Parts: sequence; C-alpha cells; structure tokens
Amino acid sequence: CLWTLAAILKETLKDAPVARAGALKKLLAPLDAVLEGFYSAILLHHFDSHHYASPYSEATNNLISFIDLLEALSVSRIELELPLRCQRILFLKVSYVLNVISSSIPYVIKKKFILLLKKCVLYKSREDAKSGSLFLQTPSLCEDMLALSNVVLQVVNLTWLNQIPLSGKSSYFGSSEAAPGHESQGASDQTVLRALSLVVLKALEFKIHNSATEAEIK
Repeated sequence: CLWTLAAILKETLKDAPVARAGALKKLLAPLDAVLEGFYSAILLHHFDSHHYASPYSEATNNLISFIDLLEALSVSRIELELPLRCQRILFLKVSYVLNVISSSIPYVIKKKFILLLKKCVLYKSREDAKSGSLFLQTPSLCEDMLALSNVVLQVVNLTWLNQIPLSGKSSYFGSSEAAPGHESQGASDQTVLRALSLVVLKALEFKIHNSATEAEIK
C-alpha cells in the first residue's frame, strides 16, 4: 500500500501543471488525517526491537517504503497553494525523524532519513529553480522550514550529532572510537557526512535570515 501510494504520487507529479493540483487534492485529502496519524504511529515505534535487527527484514523494508512515501509527499507539497497536513508533516514533526536517526535502527534507514532531510532543506520549486531566486516564497513553506530549522538546531546544540554513525561499521560523527567487535576504524561515509553538515548549515542559515533581533542571531 505504501509503495503504491508513493508510485501514484510520483506519476501524478509528471502530469500537466493544470491537472496536478486537482489530482493531488483528490488523492490526498481523504487520506490526510490517516497519513498524519500513521506518521506519528510508525515513527514512535520502538526501533530497538529484533524486527529491525537486519537491514533485509520485512519491517526494515516497510520502513524504507514509508520513507519513499514521505519524500513523495514532501515534493508534492508545492503543487497546492495550501498544502495538506500530510504534505507538511515531515517539517512540522521532524523531531520524530531525528529520534529515529539516533536510535539503533539499521544504518541503511538512518542514511535514507538523513538524505531525505537534505532534500527538504535544499528543495526548490520549479519556478524558483528557473529564476534562481530564494525558494521560500510561500508563507506555509517558510513556516515549515522555520519549524524544521528550530528543531534541528535544538538537537544539534545538545549531543545529537555525537550519536550519528558515519558508516555502517565503526566511524562516528562525534569520535573516532571503534565500535565493539571492530578492530580498526572503517572509512567514513562521505555522503552522510556532507548531507548532515548541509542540513545543519541550511537550518542555521534559514534561522539567521528569519531572526528578528541581533541577540537571537547570536
């Protein structure tokens, strides 16, 4: 079901601009509350359970399908002047995703979530990409990006980054200490390192641009 809905969303985004908005609203409006509730339910799950021990388990595959759906929902949000709640949920409740990233879930899931966050902070609408202008033109997107930036900066100001692995084996963002069972440090995952750094920098940039006072910027 998750895969099918994500696939339909992606295909709908290929339609003509006039048809896209109406089709998306017709598809997502009846599912709005359901998808928001599902987001909360699935991401508040206990990921330390044995079901997620293997990156090839059914539970892990289901979660990967859910991440693909989240990405499709986030991309589709700019097609509607007033995005639905399910299209904004990743921005408004990003703390759930940050908690999953720092849990003991398989590395492949952490990486997919980190790359999804990178896409969120770099996202430009088609029109803004053509003009090269700042992409946060709509009030709802500006509000959502500010919500995401605030939460990201709050966790980074604590010890969140130190808990994030930079490979599936032994290299960590906060230290070079080898994980138990590994004799030597593995090579860092440069893709994840760049993505995490970019998420933090973009959150900081957006927060600075939207801070009212000099004290707040400092």
